[in-house]
Amino acid sequence: MKKSTWILALVSLVVIGGLALSLVNNSSVMAAPNPQMTNFPTPTPGSDGRIIYVVQAGDTLWRIAAVAGIEVADLRDLNFLDADDIVFVGMQLFLGLGGPAGEQPTPAPVATEFASEPTVTPIPGNGTLCVLLFEDLNGDSMRQEEEISLSGGAINISNRDGSISITEDTPAHDPDSETLDYFCQDSLVEGDYNVSVAIPEGYNPTTSLNAPITLVQGDITYLNFGAQAGSVVINENDPLPDSSGSTPLLGIMGALLLLGGIGLGVYSVWFRGK
Repeated sequence: MKKSTWILALVSLVVIGGLALSLVNNSSVMAAPNPQMTNFPTPTPGSDGRIIYVVQAGDTLWRIAAVAGIEVADLRDLNFLDADDIVFVGMQLFLGLGGPAGEQPTPAPVATEFASEPTVTPIPGNGTLCVLLFEDLNGDSMRQEEEISLSGGAINISNRDGSISITEDTPAHDPDSETLDYFCQDSLVEGDYNVSVAIPEGYNPTTSLNAPITLVQGDITYLNFGAQAGSVVINENDPLPDSSGSTPLLGIMGALLLLGGIGLGVYSVWFRGK
């Protein structure tokens, strides 16, 4: 064969080999396409409202967080995952809370479903307050059985906010009284009160004249205030001396003065006549 024929045959073999190799590469590319990411299944809430996602092949925390619309850090916190933890196929991830599947979403926040009932404010009750101003005969600040109510004074009962203010005269002693001379005010709303008394003129207090108290529902509270008569009152109450009991000395002195006056008169008349 000629030399040109050999060259032509060699070129033909190279061209045919190149075409064959190209066909082989194209067929391998068509037979093995690039792997595609799996579809992200839309997670739906369960009957308890929890949204659970099952990890698919090719999923990462970044992809799941991006599709679910939450931050990667929040996704880790919801599932107690550290920064080094990875997900695997079939792993269940908690994405949050929602309404049960098949129900229309409610416009109200989920937190309102767990709001506690408002606390009912209890209605305040009533109590009774009894006050006594007694005549403290022995001045020991303690009321004995024979120390009776002292009239002529005043009692004031008022609460802290000033909505209640009651002023009454101290009652006189009444042996038939069931309250033992106390002034009693019932149907007072429970709470803090201040009780004060004014004593009659001429008396001195033997106890404090002011007392703060806390009235409790259903209770009866008793307060005692004492006063003792002063010296002026005691002298006024003492019996006057009996005039029939005058001493003889006063009579003698009166008689002497009378005789002296008569003697002076007689002497004056005699002296002028002389």
